[in-house]
Amino acid sequence: MSHSLAQRLKSKRSAIAPAQVAVAGSLTRVVGLTLEAKGLHAAIGSLCQVETNQGMVDAEVVGFNDDILYLMPNDRISGVLPGARVIPQAKKPGLPVGMNLLGRVVDGLGRPLDGLGPLRTEHHARFAQNNINPLARRPISQPMDVGVRAINSVITVGQGQRMGLFAGSGVGKSVLLGMMTRGSAADVIVVGLVGERGREVKEFIEEILGEQGRKRAVVVAAPADASPLMRLKGCESAVTIAEYFRDQGLNVLLLLDSVTRYAMAQREIALAVGEPPATKGYPPSVFAKLPALIERAGNGGEGQGAITAFFTVLSEGDDMQDPIADAARAILDGHIVLSRELADSGHYPAIDVEKSISRVMPQVVSEQHMQQARLMKQVMAMYSENKDMITLGAYQKGTDPMLDQAIDMMPMINQFLRQGMKDVVPYDECLHSLAVLFGQGGTRG
Repeated sequence: MSHSLAQRLKSKRSAIAPAQVAVAGSLTRVVGLTLEAKGLHAAIGSLCQVETNQGMVDAEVVGFNDDILYLMPNDRISGVLPGARVIPQAKKPGLPVGMNLLGRVVDGLGRPLDGLGPLRTEHHARFAQNNINPLARRPISQPMDVGVRAINSVITVGQGQRMGLFAGSGVGKSVLLGMMTRGSAADVIVVGLVGERGREVKEFIEEILGEQGRKRAVVVAAPADASPLMRLKGCESAVTIAEYFRDQGLNVLLLLDSVTRYAMAQREIALAVGEPPATKGYPPSVFAKLPALIERAGNGGEGQGAITAFFTVLSEGDDMQDPIADAARAILDGHIVLSRELADSGHYPAIDVEKSISRVMPQVVSEQHMQQARLMKQVMAMYSENKDMITLGAYQKGTDPMLDQAIDMMPMINQFLRQGMKDVVPYDECLHSLAVLFGQGGTRG
């Protein structure tokens, strides 16, 4: 190598050295949950360590302004001192993935929470995965058995479909997720509990999920008291774990509770770094991240499995026009609405069949099944339109044959749609019961 070429290579390495060498910076300001650091070079998404009087803690770069970096700690921290050192890390650790994850409970970064020892997994996955080419995805062509009669029969879900579960607080959302977990025909179940009360995490695992359900499940928990970054990572980690199992050719059921908490976490981070609020206080980045998260679920390419996903959406004050609910409804392949009125009357699961829809149902069921489900909705709609008149006694039987049929059938329909919390109803049995309900008892399958 000539002397001049060696000199040029040396000067080139010197020019890029500041971006590769871990040069420590210092904290200049703490505003709310955001740390501001100066004097270091790090890209957005990079991991840094911040010095406190209790030791070093991890933080992630979430934005910058000129030479000021904005960092968000992974965990809530205390003991931060003015001018504390901030050291960028050379490599961001990946998320541990592998078959040994089954039966485990981890946080948003893949750290075990269940006290069963360290994770011994074979691989690490990047948090941000590449999107699948939409033309490479297999079409949704077969139904997915979730063990819930109301869903299997009237709102049939296809394997690889993304469904929204829209509900207010206290209407049985977590119980319905647990029913699907126990009754699902999926190979692997990934549950993301994000932004929930810490008490509910253990209750879901021990009482709703149960010992049998836990054996084929991975639970990612980031409760309400976790930092916004951890709540954000909780959702993304659950999807990343589901993607790993899908890539192994497995059929995955992803239950993510909830997308609303994910949006709220992103809103906290975005507002903290100065992004202007838009609809109902949500910055534009929230509505960019929602489809990026949801589109990662679904069918894979040839040789891969499928992720059938249920994303719960909290309706504030039972308002179905909430901006997050409205945005999610447009992205998802259908929605299941839980009704407070049904829950208050003791009807569980409190699924409002009339307001719920599966957009891929016509592609995955027979024409006869579709007609029976449509007929049930028509009977329920007829009864709902005239419910006040019937309750007041203003309707005389015999006036309208269609309404007479609806009045006679509603008790049987309500009984059909009710199901015990621990009951599992297979798909074929649901179809047979639906056929019997409408006088076609000889039909199965």
